[in-house]
Amino acid sequence: MTSQLATVSYIGATILFILSLGGLSNQETSLRGNLYGMVGMTLAVLATVLGPQVTAAGLPWILAAMLLGASVGLYAARTVQMTQMPELVALMHSMVGLAAMLVGFSTYIDPEAVKDFTGAAKSIHEMEIYIGILIGAVTFSGSVIAFGKLSGRITGNPVLLPARHWLNLAGLLVVLYFGREFLNAESLSAGMTPLVVMTVIALLFGIHMVMAIGGADMPVVVSMLNSYSGWAAAATGFMLSNDLLIVVGALVGSSGAILSYIMCRAMARSFISVIAGGFGTASAAPKPAGGAAQPAGEVVPVNALETAELLRDAKSVIIVPGYGMAVAQAQHTVNEITQYLRGKGVNVRFGIHPVAGRMPGHMNVLLAEAKVPYDIVFEMDELNDDFPSTDVAMVIGANDIVNPGAQDDPTSPIAGMPVLEVWKAKTSIVMKRSMASGYAGVDNPLFYKENNRMLFGDAKKMLDEVLTVLKA
Repeated sequence: MTSQLATVSYIGATILFILSLGGLSNQETSLRGNLYGMVGMTLAVLATVLGPQVTAAGLPWILAAMLLGASVGLYAARTVQMTQMPELVALMHSMVGLAAMLVGFSTYIDPEAVKDFTGAAKSIHEMEIYIGILIGAVTFSGSVIAFGKLSGRITGNPVLLPARHWLNLAGLLVVLYFGREFLNAESLSAGMTPLVVMTVIALLFGIHMVMAIGGADMPVVVSMLNSYSGWAAAATGFMLSNDLLIVVGALVGSSGAILSYIMCRAMARSFISVIAGGFGTASAAPKPAGGAAQPAGEVVPVNALETAELLRDAKSVIIVPGYGMAVAQAQHTVNEITQYLRGKGVNVRFGIHPVAGRMPGHMNVLLAEAKVPYDIVFEMDELNDDFPSTDVAMVIGANDIVNPGAQDDPTSPIAGMPVLEVWKAKTSIVMKRSMASGYAGVDNPLFYKENNRMLFGDAKKMLDEVLTVLKA
């Protein structure tokens, strides 16, 4: 393939990637967006492998690596459960960061890669290598820790070191100092020392940053690491002088940053406050003297029969799914109940909070897998005003996103966070295994409200019983 044809292929792939992002912005067009992305990536890979920069001697190695990577990807796609998608996404982000690190080091030690750079161009190229490895190292180690937190291998509680902000500042100053040493190095060996020191500091910073973030902020962390992986890919493109990598990396980086901003706004938090430490790291304000240690009211449990009766008598139902639905793999039963109720003329809708689950769009993916119609799935802002006219609001495995304390308790760590106002429905039903607090570690006054009922147990098991009663 000539260089001109490779360039045209890259332009076509870039257009397809932009169309893919546009398609993924809407549920109805998401399938088409995925197809655009797959075709674009296939075109980009073929243009690169068959392009003029790949020699005949290197082609077998590239094909072997592609075969190995494709095998791993196919195995993961077939075996990974939907509940494991957040940690899989975090693991994939770590691979992008690791690739950026390896490309940076290989580019620096390869004499063929730098032979055409002299003077200012050489300094700019070395700066690209330094920044690319820096971003890649932070992305790699941070994503590995995020994988551990999401998979339960590492505690979801924030781990806060004394004077952690000063440690971060000190690390930044050291990175800047060694950056100057790297650019002024007169030989390969002299430049390798500051490069390695910076890499170690960046790896430690990625670990420290994500370890200090509380579990409730993990959806934002996944989105943030997605953005980092994009910038790491863009930096790799600069190192390799590959225009497609630069453009695609910028697309992923900017879209991830925008998504992180949207999610932070949905939690009434700033991006800096998330990075500084997650929910539960400090109280918003001291409790007033004489304040109740527990929310006032009495918990009213119900069984599957009573739940089915409430649903059967309702004319309008809003279902709010959370991570508990994902863990129980209850989305298919939820869809069956939805189809049954809609067949009886009940207006059933789904309310999705921007940070429900453990990654952006987690609940939307699960509902789409269960073939829940797109037109009855709504965002929080589209449904909140409808709860007062709703007969039953059914919460399946969600906690923090339906916590009225976010509005009523200024001392709560989640004070100000927009939530789904399920307690305004005539009756709310919360499905949980126990009275344990949510991922943010905050008590939920919803459980004690007069119009709330608690359906305890595994979500799938209890919903199967509810469905059986409905159909009886």
